[in-house]
This record gives sequence, structure tokens and C-alpha cells, in this order.
Amino acid sequence: MKILSLNVGLPREVDWHGQAVTTGIFKDPVSGRVRLRTLNFDGDRQADLTVHGGPHKAVYAYPSEHYAYWKKELGTPELPYGAFGENLTTEGILENDLHVGDRLSIGSAELVVTQPRLPCYKLGIRFGSAEMVKRFFLAAKTGFYFSVAREGEIGAGDEIKIVARDPKAVPLPEIFRLYRVKAFSPGDVASLNKLLRVPSLPASWGDYFRARLAESAATA
Repeated sequence: MKILSLNVGLPREVDWHGQAVTTGIFKDPVSGRVRLRTLNFDGDRQADLTVHGGPHKAVYAYPSEHYAYWKKELGTPELPYGAFGENLTTEGILENDLHVGDRLSIGSAELVVTQPRLPCYKLGIRFGSAEMVKRFFLAAKTGFYFSVAREGEIGAGDEIKIVARDPKAVPLPEIFRLYRVKAFSPGDVASLNKLLRVPSLPASWGDYFRARLAESAATA
């Protein structure tokens, strides 16, 4: 498991359906080692901090293995690393391999898995099509966000090591599935109660699922 590409970018203003929108989704690969700090890499920023960035979304990673699918799906032979706004393009590690709370060592930094990605309209801006948001959501190839447990330097080629796993671990695809499901089964409720006990789960996800559980109980 390793980093194939490290990608950063500063917010820029673009025209989207006749309106000026500021976005940080455009990332370009950089060479050498880059300092990772608590909220982002040097040279990288997020535009709308109400939905992007912050301690639970300090770093976004996307598996290189998904690129073949998207090249075929989008009908394009060229799709540069960083195209999905990811800071880290990975090799050898997929969503199924990770759980909220997993602690990873990359370079001299240590990161904690926090959540899968839910796409917003700015992914549509990146690909020039609002339909891309729905396609990304349905494909369930989410990538994963990290918080920073220890600052350090990371570069392309660095090995990814899973150094600790939360004993209450819930796989990332299960979290995404629970987000998408329209009605909870008894098994789903058990999974959610387990998930809500994971300390690394961001408060926003906890609030969302607690509200869903309350609604489910009220209509049962």
C-alpha cells in the first residue's frame, strides 16, 4: 500500500451556470515531500469551510484503482491524478479495507480515518457536468477522509501502514450504505448503534444517524 500521487491546490474562482463560484477542488500533483499540518497540506486550502476541510476532513484520499472505472464510465482515456479533488491518490488500499477510527502511518505523519465522501455540486464543476454528483454517489466509490493525529511530511511513493484499528470498527462502505438506505432493518439499527459508539465518528454523522434512528422509531 502506498501513495502514488500527492495533490494540492488553492481555491480559485470559476464560472458555473453564469455565477462565480470559489472552489478548492482543483488539485495538481506535486513532487517532493510536503508538510501535513492539522488542517491541510502546505499549499492546499478549502474554499467553503462549512462543508469542506476542518479537522475531520483535513486530508482526502482516493484509490487509484477507481480511475480505470471512471475512464471507462466517462469515455476519456486521460484522467490525471487529483481529478477527484483528492490530496492523496493511493494504491493497494480500498474503502473495504478501512474503518472509522483506523490509524495510518504515512511518511512521518499519522492519520485517522473519519468518514467516506459525500459528493457536493463542486464535483460537477470539476467535471463540467452536474450529473457527475449523482454518478459518483451511485458508484459508491467514495474515497476516504482523514484527520491528522500527528503532523509530518508525506510524498509520492510513501508506504501506507495501518498501525491501529478501533475495536468498535465499522467498515467505511457500511457507513455509506447506512446513509443511503431508506428504511432501517433491525440489523441496520444494530450497526448504527455500534457506529455511534466509535469516538472518531464526526459529530455531524452522529447527529444525522441519531435523527434517522429517532424518525425510524417514531414510525415503527
